[in-house]
Amino acid sequence: MEWECLLFILLINLGCVVSELSLRFVFIVEEQETDLPEMVGKALKLVEESRRELLLSGDVVQLDREAEDEGYRKLCATLAKGASIIIDLSWSPWEMAEELSTSKGLPWLRTLLGPQQLVSAMDSHLESRNATDAAILLETESDVDMALYQLLGKSNVRVWVHAGLNLDSARSLKLMRPEPSFFVVVGGATFVRDTYRRAVKEKLVRRAYRWVLVVTDYSASILDSEQPVLPAAVLRVDTSECCKLLGREECEYPVGFQRKQHILNALVHLLVATFTKLPDLPPPRPVRCDEPSGPQYSRGFRDLLSSETSSNDTLFFWDPNSSSLLLRSQFVLSIRKADAEETVAKWSADGAYQLLPGVVLEPLRMFYRVGTAPAIPWTMPKLDPAGKPLVDEDGQPLFHGYCIDLIEKLSQTMGFDYEIVSPRSGGFGHRLPNGSWNGVVGDLMRGETDIAVAALTMTAEREEVIDFVAPYFEQTGILIAIRKPIRKTSLFKFMTVLRTEVWLSIVAALLLTGVMIWLLEKYSPYSARNNPDAYPYPCREFTLKESFWFALTSFTPQGGGEAPKALSGRTLVAAYWLFVVLMLATFTANLAAFLTVERMQLHSSRVWKEITLNATSDQAQYRVWDYPIREQYGHILLAINASGPVADAESGFREVNEHTEADFAFIHDSAEIKYEVTRNCNLTEVGEVFAEQPYAIAVQQGSRLQESLSRALLELQKERFLEQLSAKWALTFRYCIVIYH
Repeated sequence: MEWECLLFILLINLGCVVSELSLRFVFIVEEQETDLPEMVGKALKLVEESRRELLLSGDVVQLDREAEDEGYRKLCATLAKGASIIIDLSWSPWEMAEELSTSKGLPWLRTLLGPQQLVSAMDSHLESRNATDAAILLETESDVDMALYQLLGKSNVRVWVHAGLNLDSARSLKLMRPEPSFFVVVGGATFVRDTYRRAVKEKLVRRAYRWVLVVTDYSASILDSEQPVLPAAVLRVDTSECCKLLGREECEYPVGFQRKQHILNALVHLLVATFTKLPDLPPPRPVRCDEPSGPQYSRGFRDLLSSETSSNDTLFFWDPNSSSLLLRSQFVLSIRKADAEETVAKWSADGAYQLLPGVVLEPLRMFYRVGTAPAIPWTMPKLDPAGKPLVDEDGQPLFHGYCIDLIEKLSQTMGFDYEIVSPRSGGFGHRLPNGSWNGVVGDLMRGETDIAVAALTMTAEREEVIDFVAPYFEQTGILIAIRKPIRKTSLFKFMTVLRTEVWLSIVAALLLTGVMIWLLEKYSPYSARNNPDAYPYPCREFTLKESFWFALTSFTPQGGGEAPKALSGRTLVAAYWLFVVLMLATFTANLAAFLTVERMQLHSSRVWKEITLNATSDQAQYRVWDYPIREQYGHILLAINASGPVADAESGFREVNEHTEADFAFIHDSAEIKYEVTRNCNLTEVGEVFAEQPYAIAVQQGSRLQESLSRALLELQKERFLEQLSAKWALTFRYCIVIYH
């Protein structure tokens, strides 16, 4: 009897063991996620406690991406103990494990415990906004690696990722070229709030709608008190997901909620429920990596799992493309402004990104860094009434001028925002001994700027490293400026009309004529004095004094009066009168020329002749004057070497202005000289523009902006906008003309 009781108890225990379902899970996790093994153990224990008829066990294989072969050996050793399913929790599918499970007929699936789905949702939003690049800030280095694995090979957006925001990373973002078109913060609500505040403090928040705040937990309400400086996008998961993970209809987000743990709990529970519905499920069987495959039952398991998660009300959904069991998260995108928040999009993780009906997002303007360099009148610093340069809130100089107006018009035509950047060294740019470039060209070449709009000449050397757009100004070159001589006031200023030698010749002619008239009147037998019979009436007596008076009064319109009677005297007087007419005509013509602006221009030309023709060759006497005299550049160089080059344009114009005798010529850019002449009426141009070269806009080599800028410039030319700019920056020229007329 005692033996029968023992046998009965043994049979009951054996029946319980036989009826008990045994499952063994093999989890693959990244080596960096050291907290997951403990979470896996808790999930298995929790489900096992809720299902007394189950016997659950599991192993965790930690994957080192730099030593996958070693990870594969660990996986094979684990599978040799027996396995029901392989669950890949790594950041990126481990192909070796997937191929092994497929060949052995062992169920295999992936799932995501981190914010990977939110990162993908964020990427969908960025692509809908035509983003080309983005800077992503995450909480930890582990999150950085996770995000990279999620985006690389899947996203069309170029990304820069970093853990947190500190002084170094903020400085890196400020100096990043090209500047990211979007900035993204991914993390818990507290991290997102603090990082955004730091970004505002570091003056990184400068453009509307360019910041995307991705909240990975369910406490987005923490951001409610955060007033954005500029409109920003907020992406989060619908808080109802938290309640589903807790298994409740309604709930409040609990403090210290561990999202990963609850996802694991729900995942294991779903897998166990699916396994129990499989007919003829074998117990966990050992898998030998080097042996032929065993029985195939993975297909039936996947089909059943897909059927169990096909409803839109389930917590998970099956993705057959990646063999993944993923949370059916509901994403909510809103635009937060200083005074309101508007929800603009809602979509599910198993659906496509879409805006709510009737919602149209404001088109985003592209942002470019435009390089320029100071040059009159193209790019000039703005000055306050005290003459000090004005700067913006970031301490950058403010400019105005032809190029600045052109940049503003291009931004309106093409629809982009911009920031004006001046080079730290080098001006317009030249090639350095090491082959690199500085200045505007160097900044453009290195990608620190996107466009260069400056007084930049098109040269073959520059075209080797940058691309030029069609010229916007084709009349620039080199010109010479000199000082208009100062006219000294004097009562005898009219005397300077003729040279001293001419005046002495006139006096000598007057004296000689007076003496000759007196001699001929005294000694000629036919004079009135010596031939009284021929002239019985009273006649003028030409004494020496009277002869001088006659010669002098002949220069007046009244005339000299009665002329001598002798033929010899009349002949002398006739010749003298012809001389007087010629002298009066010469004096009148020279006086008229002297009192006009053209006289000054002739003087300037004479000075220029002296500068350019200071040569010993007699051929210079026979040249036809055509300024500038292109054959005489060598003599210009000699004159420059004799006086020495000036330090800058300001010094050159000051030297010209100080040389009141017009004995200093300044050779410089024609546009700047013309502009300075309109502002300083003491200066004048000499000759015509020579060595002409056009000014053009430049872009990086191969830039897509080249075609767009060319079309925009053609439109501006049709509108005659470029002509209006030229007139705007030369308005004072009319003022100088009025002065001299």
